[in-house]
Amino acid sequence: MLGPKQEAQSALFYEFSIEDHVPQDHLLRSIDRFVDLSGIREHLAPFYSNTVRHQV
Repeated sequence: MLGPKQEAQSALFYEFSIEDHVPQDHLLRSIDRFVDLSGIREHLAPFYSNTVRHQV
C-alpha cells in the first residue's frame, strides 16, 4: 500500500538572511539609514499569511 509522499522539511522551507548576503560596506546599508519603508510593509500586509512560522 502506498502512503502519502514524505518530504524532508528542509525541502519545504528555506532560510535567507540579508545580513549574510549584503556586505557591510555595500551602498544599500548606507541608504537604509535614511529610507523609511514601513509604508510598503503596511501596503503589502494583506498579501501575507496570518499564520506565524516560528524559528527553530
